[in-house]
Amino acid sequence: MSEKEEIYCLDTNILIQPWTTYYSPEFCPDFWEILKQLGNQNRIFICTEVYDEIKKTEDDLYKWLKDSKIPVKKTSEAVINCLKDINSNPIHLKLADNTKSRSLADPWVIAHAMNQKAVVVTKEEKITAENSPKIKIPNVCDNMKVRWINDFGFIKEVGIKFSCQIV
Repeated sequence: MSEKEEIYCLDTNILIQPWTTYYSPEFCPDFWEILKQLGNQNRIFICTEVYDEIKKTEDDLYKWLKDSKIPVKKTSEAVINCLKDINSNPIHLKLADNTKSRSLADPWVIAHAMNQKAVVVTKEEKITAENSPKIKIPNVCDNMKVRWINDFGFIKEVGIKFSCQIV
């Protein structure tokens, strides 16, 4: 556990990818219980836009999220002002893909993290190519001086330890 108890704002992919692959509740239920605990301690949260992305599928992850009581932060005037700061840099407008309705929550995740002075947790990786037509959450976070980490960094930072057993 780190000395300073950080607050973490989770990107949608931090829930969807582990749920459907390597931390499936079928064989790693403890991970999901720990997320519930961290939510109850107000150490993690999601924004309404992330909640809405997951809600679209109305699957088992959505049912779990609904029951988890992980805080869902609503958009406030302060968050909107953070979003305006993000969008003041024209390159940041490449973050959300409006044509395919993908990554629509991404700028909101960063804006909520800015407002809460939270760390963004995302599976996205920074794009380093100068001529890329896309930009990712880590790029915008770096530009806006918002700390970000991936899920493995998050697991290490909050001190999650896994144990396995044969059942």
